[in-house]
Amino acid sequence: MDRQKLIDMGCPVRKYAKDAIIYEPGTQPKNVFFVKTGEVRMVTVNEDGKEFIQGIFQSGQYFGEPALLVDKPYLAFTIVSKASEIIIVSKENFFNLIKTDADYSMSLIKVLSNRLFYKSMMLEELANEKAEHRLLTMINYLFSNADKSQSLGVTRQDLADLTGLRVETVIREVKSLAARNFIIIKKGKIYKA
Repeated sequence: MDRQKLIDMGCPVRKYAKDAIIYEPGTQPKNVFFVKTGEVRMVTVNEDGKEFIQGIFQSGQYFGEPALLVDKPYLAFTIVSKASEIIIVSKENFFNLIKTDADYSMSLIKVLSNRLFYKSMMLEELANEKAEHRLLTMINYLFSNADKSQSLGVTRQDLADLTGLRVETVIREVKSLAARNFIIIKKGKIYKA
């Protein structure tokens, strides 16, 4: 989606500082949020305060549309990971966009399908108790959506939060995967082998 088109439609751009909460579980959706710059993570938090990352959204991506489409409250927190500019698209503008822009509608179907695929993959992985398998599947999934010449771009803590593993386990397994040439580690960053 052309972000400038959204701005030209009159959608406001709001700046958020790192760690700002955009919405919380139980909030009734009124908007869809397009990331102009920065990064936002969607998380659920357990009783002990541990975050489980449901998704990470960067420049050019958007979030909040599933709850808006089914008119149900949000189920997770969205927290700004890096200072961000977010284009706020009202419910009315969002539905108008779906009705009038066939290319966007097809893009939305693909985005939602990709997220459904990701959730199905993660359910299967969470049922698999082998940490290495869970971690390698997540790393491969993240690389499938990234430029192969760049590093993975997530921290060991992010990988722990994405897979439900302890950070100590992730550190140990990343070293093991690198030693067996499944991945490459350069200056602490993970690259595709």
